[in-house]
Amino acid sequence: MTSGRGAQAARTLMQRFLLGHAESGLVKMPLVIGVSATPKRFMDLLEHAPHTVHKVAIPAEEVRKSGLLKDRILIHHPESATTAEMGLLEEAARRWNQMTMAWGAYCKDEQEATVWPVLVVQVENGTDRQLTKTDLADALTVIESAVGRRLHEGEVAHALHDTGDLDVGGRRVRKVEASRIDGDKNIGVVFFKTSLSTGWDCPRAEVMMSFRRAEDHTYIAQLLGRMVRTPLARRIEKDAALNDVHLFLPYFDTQAVQGVVAALHNQEEVPPAEAGSGRDLVVLERRDGTDALFAALDELVTYRVNAARAQSPLRRFMAMSRSLTVDEIDEDAWAQAKVQIVNWMGERVAALKEEGRFEAAAKAITHVGLRTLAVQNGTTVAEPGAEYQIGASSVDIDRLFEEAGRAFSHGLQMEYWRAHAERDAVEVKVEAIVLAREAAQMSELEKHAGAAFDALYDQHKKAIHKLKEHRRTTYEKLRLATATPNEVPWRLPDSIDFRRKPADPIWDRHLFVESNGQFRAELGTWEAGVLKEELANENVVGWLRNVDRKPWSLEIPYDTGGDVRPMFPDLVVVRKKGPSFEVDILEPHDPSLSDNFEKAVGLARFAQKHGALCGRIQLIRKHSNAGGEHYARLEINQASTIKRLLPMTSNPQLDDLFAELAK
Repeated sequence: MTSGRGAQAARTLMQRFLLGHAESGLVKMPLVIGVSATPKRFMDLLEHAPHTVHKVAIPAEEVRKSGLLKDRILIHHPESATTAEMGLLEEAARRWNQMTMAWGAYCKDEQEATVWPVLVVQVENGTDRQLTKTDLADALTVIESAVGRRLHEGEVAHALHDTGDLDVGGRRVRKVEASRIDGDKNIGVVFFKTSLSTGWDCPRAEVMMSFRRAEDHTYIAQLLGRMVRTPLARRIEKDAALNDVHLFLPYFDTQAVQGVVAALHNQEEVPPAEAGSGRDLVVLERRDGTDALFAALDELVTYRVNAARAQSPLRRFMAMSRSLTVDEIDEDAWAQAKVQIVNWMGERVAALKEEGRFEAAAKAITHVGLRTLAVQNGTTVAEPGAEYQIGASSVDIDRLFEEAGRAFSHGLQMEYWRAHAERDAVEVKVEAIVLAREAAQMSELEKHAGAAFDALYDQHKKAIHKLKEHRRTTYEKLRLATATPNEVPWRLPDSIDFRRKPADPIWDRHLFVESNGQFRAELGTWEAGVLKEELANENVVGWLRNVDRKPWSLEIPYDTGGDVRPMFPDLVVVRKKGPSFEVDILEPHDPSLSDNFEKAVGLARFAQKHGALCGRIQLIRKHSNAGGEHYARLEINQASTIKRLLPMTSNPQLDDLFAELAK
């Protein structure tokens, strides 16, 4: 489904497939199942179709959370439109080279197949006598100068429709179909005009340079949407720079770039990603000399609300025990988990028999009741009916046995059957079927599995933390796949992505800094005021601006309106205390907000469970009195305050507590 000149032709073709077209021998499609990031045109097409349409919408944020899409699109441009296009191409090539080395180091460390990034260069249109107005020979010379080597044979390709292989300054630039770019690992640089706008998807395309003019901003935004897939189909925690896509635009000034950003926020055209100027979107690294501070932060826990689809404890326990064995952390974990669950299943079946509820349930499976009704031919007179029973077919029992397996998961019904191989096979299968249908007994089974999962995780969490990133995330997803939020160790990465303006204020002692050692941020009035008070204390050796909804953020759950939501306390402060460090959680919060007491209760529950890991946990308000304005702090990490907060049901109650206890 295309836009522009091809839109009507595409619409006509799609209508023929959907609604039928006798002249082409096409019948109407009785059922159509589709997946699309940009469904509007297709839905418009179905507006007058006779089909019943059932839509299932996946929120854009869920797609980003999955790790399938890059986090950010960084747009690099001059302050005003310039003719120094080759200078920006050189910078783009340097960025491509940096990405190549960064991916090489990451993949070697993680023992992954190497990811080879691609630099895509969009050249200008040509004339009747000229393939393109862009000088390809100069472009290749600039790229080679930037990377410090001559490009290899076959490393440069083009996707220009109107020619075959090219000879550019003695270099062969081979023709390649757009759909083959991703699969050809030899390709590092691709020249194109507009051929990559449709039918093309290349997760390796990390850097793009466009020689096109500012009026093409919508088109460029659409093209970028095809570059945001992550090469490894997951987010990279270790190096935040590997979650970025870079776009270089020499002919775009600041105002024109805003047009690209606006087009990127049109979800009908482009998958969701944070977009902005390369001047504003930066990567921060850990500040030198902070290893001990980060070690102290490693002691904390965080929560991840709705971070993974909930799974049953049985599934989670089996999946983790299998992973522990595969990762050679505990070679006996998988086998022991199977034996343990089979024993629990036996106990639950025995409980059913002891309660006297098993026989009736088993008989309903093994026997089928029939009734015979005889009617005299040609009349409506019915003779007395007869009732009798027949045994269920072994095929039917096998089918029910397989259905029970879906309730248990991981083939546990077969493990139970094999564990009782000396007994009658049908009898054992019926036990498994009956157990799977008994909600109370299954609940007990799940309770055992949940406790076993937590114990097994606690036993091996240090070994899990030492795994390579892609394996470690497997355990984290299992840990988070619960109906209620579960805590996980808080592990800050080596680098984080951050948005700030070049003229924002500089703040001392932040845990993550830019390459020049500085940290810039525009903080809210209350945040800035509280932070100034904290930095006046020489024992404060580090702090973190805890940005909302980042994969690395400190997250605490709270209940509101029957729902569980995450809060992200604004400041995490590290203080030197004797030979060690204490970590404080500070939340300046406007008392006029309706969720005030709910967040206070959430912080109290966190303090009740994890307060020993922290120093101060404070809810902070700005108060005015005769002596002037000051920041009143309610210290939550005290047993007496927690006791007062937990039963709270309204903001006035919290106001009273502030008036009584805040300092």
